[in-house]
Amino acid sequence: MRLRSIPLSAWIGLAGIAIALFCALFAPWIAPHGESEIVGEIWAPMGGEYLLGTDNLGRDLLSRLIFGARTTIFVALAATVLSFSLGMLLSFTAAVTGGLVDQTFSRFNDLMMAIPTLIFALVVLAVLPQSLWILILVMAVLDSTRVFRIGRAVALDVAVMEFVEAAKLRGEGTGWIIFREILPNTLSPLLAEFGLRFAFSILFLSTLSFLGLGIQPPAADWGGMVKDNKDGIIFGISAALIPGAAIASLTICINLVVDWLMKRTSSLKGGRGDA
Repeated sequence: MRLRSIPLSAWIGLAGIAIALFCALFAPWIAPHGESEIVGEIWAPMGGEYLLGTDNLGRDLLSRLIFGARTTIFVALAATVLSFSLGMLLSFTAAVTGGLVDQTFSRFNDLMMAIPTLIFALVVLAVLPQSLWILILVMAVLDSTRVFRIGRAVALDVAVMEFVEAAKLRGEGTGWIIFREILPNTLSPLLAEFGLRFAFSILFLSTLSFLGLGIQPPAADWGGMVKDNKDGIIFGISAALIPGAAIASLTICINLVVDWLMKRTSSLKGGRGDA
């Protein structure tokens, strides 16, 4: 892949993701103030000592935004990795095994998808103890149903190909067929889907935090920052709009990169077909 072949939109997306990751990795060193440190008056205006102003408790918004990037990206990425690991393993197993196993997994997945995701998450999180890992696990389990659906679809297309049938005739086990035959030939669409699920996880986490069942204060995350400062909008204060813009910007950047990956995958398939 040549760098010149990467479109401008993808470069913009990559740059935005890189900035967010830089803030997440080096938050304690680049943030002007502490994550929960009260530094000034409530809803101080932008400029001067506080570049983005202060929030509803007098905390520096820029510092909270930087620390919030770490929390938001970590939780969303952990949930996405876990959901993909679970969804791909179950979907590939169902596609390769077939029969009763495939029907059982598929019908249970249909049942889970029939329940509205947000309502199900709110009910479960309201019952379970407030814990970061419980939040990640709930998000991963709910998102794995979407991963299962696309994973099974792409795996079924590959499972009927001759090299998979040859592996079965050689006596290879289910694990070999999944990880050595099917997975390498389905990486391109799954990588694009991973980006989409990651963007969805960021939005989903922000929604849960806004409703009070996501990241718990005083930890900073972008959805919680919108919730904390939403009352300021009535008075023309933009403290809630800044984390909202950060959520939108990162989601758009991820979608720009995913769009480029999907187009590149389609062009590669077309090239193989022409050859």
